[in-house]
Amino acid sequence: MYLKSVVSHVSGRLKGAWPSRVSYELLRDEEKAIADCRKKDSVIEERYGNINRDNEVELVKRHCNGNQRGAENQTKNGQGKRRLASLDVFRGLTVALMILVDDAGGILPAINHSPWNGVTLADFVMPFFLFIVGVSLGIVYKKLSNKVVATRKAILKALKLLILGIVLQGGFFHGINDLTYGVNIGQIRWLGILQRISFGYLLAALCEIWLTRNSDIDSSSRLVKRYYLQWLVTFVLTALYMGLLYGLYVPDWQYEVPIKDTSSSPLNLGSKTYFVKCGVRGDVGPACNAVGMIDRYIIGIGHLHQRPVYVRTKECSVNSPDYGPVPSNAPSWCHAPFDPEGILSSVMACVTCFIGLHFGHVLVHFKGHRERMLQWIIPSLGLVMFGCFLDGLGMHLNKALYTFSYMCVTSGTSGLLFTGIYLLVDVYEYRRLTMLLEWMGINALIIYVLVACNLFVVAIQGFYWGFPENNILSVLGIKS
Repeated sequence: MYLKSVVSHVSGRLKGAWPSRVSYELLRDEEKAIADCRKKDSVIEERYGNINRDNEVELVKRHCNGNQRGAENQTKNGQGKRRLASLDVFRGLTVALMILVDDAGGILPAINHSPWNGVTLADFVMPFFLFIVGVSLGIVYKKLSNKVVATRKAILKALKLLILGIVLQGGFFHGINDLTYGVNIGQIRWLGILQRISFGYLLAALCEIWLTRNSDIDSSSRLVKRYYLQWLVTFVLTALYMGLLYGLYVPDWQYEVPIKDTSSSPLNLGSKTYFVKCGVRGDVGPACNAVGMIDRYIIGIGHLHQRPVYVRTKECSVNSPDYGPVPSNAPSWCHAPFDPEGILSSVMACVTCFIGLHFGHVLVHFKGHRERMLQWIIPSLGLVMFGCFLDGLGMHLNKALYTFSYMCVTSGTSGLLFTGIYLLVDVYEYRRLTMLLEWMGINALIIYVLVACNLFVVAIQGFYWGFPENNILSVLGIKS
């Protein structure tokens, strides 16, 4: 500003043939003038610079507030963060499938859970839920602002699922034919569907929060490299399961079954003791497998599921594959409790969550529909074929044990089904055909509690006149 004019003026004055003393005094005066001009420039710049910065800050604040209000308005209008519709539809389809096999499984044993080896329609429900949990975690934790807070929230959510599962499946409610409630702590069932989901959710969530590398992803190899620690955990879980299932020695064991009194005034008639001869290693039959042994030692046989699936096998039921009277020459293990959601089998079930987590990573890091679907279809087909190959070699598909071959086939099927739903709902946008399933998927936990756990039916039966049998369901012709 003033500085340039002063400098040019000084330069012009110094070009003349002035005496040295005069030149020195003039130069000193001009330097003082230059210093004054610089001071004035700095004051002006500071004053107006602050004004400009204040204006910029105010503009940024207005812009941010406007964006925040816009985001709030979008959320209120239902136009905020968009859910993945195909995942909700898949979850809703799984809930519908669960209700179908629970209600129709007794009428159609072919769709009920397999008595032991092999898979039926009902045996896909649990892996579908675990797979969906993994996909959801990949989406939820794609951006983390605070890992400690995210860890605390994950632990609290897992605890809520665990407690809810114990209340619903621990024996507190006595079924649709009994309006009483309460459970003996010495016989409460600690394991169940929601408990297994909570284990898988917590382990996968912690790995997603803490075991992720920051790197750019532009190919499948880069994706594996970024999450290689999670794949390492998956390998360790698989190796642990296989080592314990086929390496643990299972000794002979015994259990007691109370003798039931069918008289009007029940009496304590004692119990009957059954001996089961094992003394083997690596057995995968109903009696001498390591999955049941670990549960009996850690949890206690009184806390296991009292009506296991293998009571519908040919050895234990004259109406196999349906429930029926026990044959006179039935083996001693037919009356033994066994939990299909046991500790060791839940270790392999967690692997299904990690496979779903990989599908969630593909969804986050690959933006094109075609690229996503290729990343899903290829490993899904590989898992199904590898699982069938293992089954042919003798590692049978078994839901109760959650064998490695069963995990491969069901996880691969989950991936293929999810890809098909994604193509239908999110790519071609056929939403009207799946609106009901999408609604069921959004409210899956509520539907599970009210319908699948029969709380809605029990609540309706709670209103009766005269006798408990005279309730709304009996008026409608529905047998309770």
